[in-house]
Parts: sequence; structure tokens; C-alpha cells
Amino acid sequence: MGLAKRRRALGYGQEELAHLLGVDRTTVGRWENGRVYPQPPQRRGLAAALEVSLEELDTFLGRPQSAARETVGHQSGEPSNAGDPDEMIRRAFLRILTVSGALTALPADEAEALAEGVRGGVPADFARMNSHLWQVYQLSRSKQAIYPAVRDQLATLNEVLAGHRGSPRPLLNAAADLFQLAGEVAFDANRYADASASYALAASVSKDAQAYDLWACALVRHAYVDMSEHRYRHAAQMLGAAERLAGRGDRNLSTRHWVASVQAEAYAALGDLDACEHAMERAEAVRDLSADSVNGGWLRFDGARLAEERGSRYVQLGRLGLAEEALERALQTALATGQSYRRRGAVLTDMAAIGAKRRDADQVVAYGKEAISLARASGSGYVARRLQGLCDEFGPLRRDHRVAELGAEIATLSTP
Repeated sequence: MGLAKRRRALGYGQEELAHLLGVDRTTVGRWENGRVYPQPPQRRGLAAALEVSLEELDTFLGRPQSAARETVGHQSGEPSNAGDPDEMIRRAFLRILTVSGALTALPADEAEALAEGVRGGVPADFARMNSHLWQVYQLSRSKQAIYPAVRDQLATLNEVLAGHRGSPRPLLNAAADLFQLAGEVAFDANRYADASASYALAASVSKDAQAYDLWACALVRHAYVDMSEHRYRHAAQMLGAAERLAGRGDRNLSTRHWVASVQAEAYAALGDLDACEHAMERAEAVRDLSADSVNGGWLRFDGARLAEERGSRYVQLGRLGLAEEALERALQTALATGQSYRRRGAVLTDMAAIGAKRRDADQVVAYGKEAISLARASGSGYVARRLQGLCDEFGPLRRDHRVAELGAEIATLSTP
């Protein structure tokens, strides 16, 4: 069966299908005669409208599977030319890594003799600026807005590192901190290669500085890249290393509790309820720490997200009643004011996923539409990616025209 035949079998005209997908009727015609192929965002919406899987859609399009995979990989991965800003950041990463290696090779007595240079205030200035950038990142609806400031801070840090004559550790800490922020910006935009490079460099520089908490947090963020690509066992291994590093860090910080929280997510994805529950218990012990256990920058885990995180884990495990209770509590308390579009969008997507698992189209559409509006308002690739994952849960609900329209809307969201 070809694409046109499948469309007619479902009762769609070209105009009707084009309207549903937000494209021109002539575009549908070109898809059907094989002159062009749908782009990855369009493929999801088209598959949902035609009630087929992505693999089946390629068959209807008369397209070889290998070619489809190649195009999808190119579109969803890194662009061949990421542009000048990306190239500048990559060069900054490599230069700081090289300089940090040279600085840490200094004999201990020489570093100590030069330590007075550190007390001139420059490292402290970087720490304050980094802290400010993290706050802007956390409060910003569009995470990409902070990208130019991160790039400029890296360039400045480059210059200072190259000519610095004091102990390198404070500046290396600042560099590791900044790499993690750069990685967060890239991760939110679905630029996984850049995010992975940022986190790996943050880990390397943290190792040079013997900053175990910074090092552990870099590995946690790297594990998120693995989980986003469904490599949960790799993520669990990475998190095991982070757990050991956190054990060598400052016991007054919440690092080990954050590691446990993310371990719970990996265990939930692997279907291990007991391990997930035990990890969440370790994470919830963060409430026993003082308010000074977080720094608002590279370490922000204070337990405020525990309800939404527990709810998300239960969704993964299929414990829908427990999940709904935890997520509703998060929406009514921590996220009631809607101060975080990204967090609220993720919780709403989980609520829609619960509706999909229960075959409740009303719940899917109600929560899904609100999540879409937040994804558009924030420009967050993270929320858009979560919503695209929601489409995989629709199953028989794709036959409901409201759910099909929701899938088509989700397909138009940008995930760079």
C-alpha cells in the first residue's frame, strides 16, 4: 500500500491531511509521488495521522530503511557546520583543557609560591559571574538566551588562564563550573555532541583540580545524555562512578543525594522497582542537610523536585496511581506559580502519558496541549523532546481525531 492509498483508506483528502499537519496540499502531493520526503518533525505527525509506525511509514513512502535512518540521524544529531559560536566554544574548551593540564603539572612548591596571585580576586570574580549566569539560566524561559554570555565568559577565562601566575585550582574550578553550564545549554537544545563534550571536559578539569563534587556532577549530567538516547545501562555505570566520587566529596553538600535521584531514574527505565525505591530514599535524605548544601550553580539539588521526580519514576514503572498522586502534588505546590516552564512542561507531559496508558483521550489532550504551549513559550528542546516521546505512547488513541491533531502539533515543535 502506498502513501496515497493509505490516506484514502483512512478517509483523508490531500487538503484535509495537509491541514492536519500544517503543510500545503502540494507538499502532501509531492510526498505521495516520491518527489520529496517528509522531514523528521513532519514524519512523526504523518505517522500519527496515518496510524502507522515510523518504520511502516518509510514503507509507504517507498523509501529504503538505511536512507531513512541516515537522514534521521543527520537531522536529529549534530549539524555538519554548527556555526561560529559553536566553533568558538569548542576552541575555548580545547584551549582551557590544554592550559589546565600545563598548570596542574607545576611542582607543588612553585604553585604554592605563586598562590598570592590567586588572592587578587580574579578567581572569586569568575565564581560570582558563574553563579549569576546559573541564576539567569534557571530563571530564563528560553535557555538559549544565555548562550552568548557563556561564550563570552569562556573567552575571558581563556585569557586569564593563559597568563595566570597563581595556583590553578580556583580557576580550574571556575572552568569546570562553566563547562557544565555550557553543557546544560547545549543539552536543552538537543545538541548532544556539544553537551557530551562539555560534560567530559568539566569532568577532566575537575579531576585536575581534585574537585570531587564538581567531578561527580559532571558525570551525572553526562549520564543524562545517555538516558536521553535510551542507553540506560551505560547511564547506570556512569552514575556508579559518580556515586563513588561523591563519597569522596564534601559530606555537607547534596551531591550524593542528586546522584541517587538520577540513579532512580535509570533504575526505573530498566524496570527495577526495588533499586529505584532505594535510590529515591537516599535522595530524600537531602532534607536533612542545611540550606548551604547547594550552591545554586553546578549543584542545585535541594529536594524541591522530589515529588515530580518520584512521579516521573512511577510513570516509567507503570505505577500510574502513585505517579498521578505525586505529579498532582508537584503541580499544586512547587510548580503552582509556573515559575519553571521546563519543569512544569515535563510534569504535564508525564500526566498526559498517564492518560495515554489508561487510554483516556481527554486526559492526553488536556495536559498535552498545555505542555505544547509551554514548549512554544520557552523554546525548550527538552520539553519538545519529552512531548515527542509521548507520541510513542498513543497506541490505539491515534484513531481519536483530537489525539491525532495533538500529535501533528507536537511534530511541528522545534528540537534543534
